[in-house]
Amino acid sequence: MDHFNHILKQHNLRMTRKPASILQINVGFLCNQKCRHCHLDAGPGRTENMDRKTAEQVVSYAQRSGFDTIDITGGAPELNPNLEYLVEALSPDGSQIMLRSNLSALGNGQKEHLIQQMASHRVAIAASFPSLDELQTDAQRGDGAFETSVAVLQKLNRLGYGHADTGLSLHLVVNPTGAFLPPAQEQSEKRFREVLQRRWGIVFNQLYSFANVPIGRFRKWLADSGNFDAYMEKLTKAFNPCAVDGVMCRTLLSVSWDGSLYDCDFNLARKIPMGGREKVHVSEMPGKPEAGGPIATADHCYTCTAGAGFT
Repeated sequence: MDHFNHILKQHNLRMTRKPASILQINVGFLCNQKCRHCHLDAGPGRTENMDRKTAEQVVSYAQRSGFDTIDITGGAPELNPNLEYLVEALSPDGSQIMLRSNLSALGNGQKEHLIQQMASHRVAIAASFPSLDELQTDAQRGDGAFETSVAVLQKLNRLGYGHADTGLSLHLVVNPTGAFLPPAQEQSEKRFREVLQRRWGIVFNQLYSFANVPIGRFRKWLADSGNFDAYMEKLTKAFNPCAVDGVMCRTLLSVSWDGSLYDCDFNLARKIPMGGREKVHVSEMPGKPEAGGPIATADHCYTCTAGAGFT
């Protein structure tokens, strides 16, 4: 039973699409890290990676549909050999391109050309930076992850990222390192801004604080550690009906590494096709999904409607 949908009905709410403005492209599950909170089970051993033909089909779809924002994610999208092609092909369309980065994938000394390309095309970077504590970060993401992340943020700052009026946006994405919900976003942003500036001279534009989604590797960790039921209870008790209107799936369409379409990256992880219907390939879509169409839901959707929501 979809308990989340039942809660929506109790509040006389429906999860339907607004006009789509964001195309999220998941280029694959290959990643240089194996984070405990990953909802996709991404890691070094994953072989799912978008090939050139699919990338070209995604570009063709984006060009005929006209999205305001192109959101490129993974895995670690930097490890996909077609990332540079996607950026070059999509940049002339006038869409704002955003790259979701774990930072360490940019820190191996072999991605200087990619960083320069991002800057030259004004690609916004949404950088995952879970904690200001080195031990907590390394426990979640692997030894040395914190030190590498700080070095990459400093490098991006030197290029102009994160500074006002440069047009190079650098946003931080913070996830809790355990089985609890994040503090208020405003509180976290103030703290991160002060500590990063004081200790490492790092600046950024905005911080987004999101709860971890109880699917994939994080769900397994919750179950193995005996925290699953308590965590789900926290999410359901934190349900905010006012957050439903602004959740990202209402204006977003997600394309998987194989070209299949989903309502969001979390439904992609659960293999729940767009609208809960039969799977559709990006090459088959004439344009944007219609406003008013259904959005498939499941109990992991409580994550995006907890507290202030997941926008």
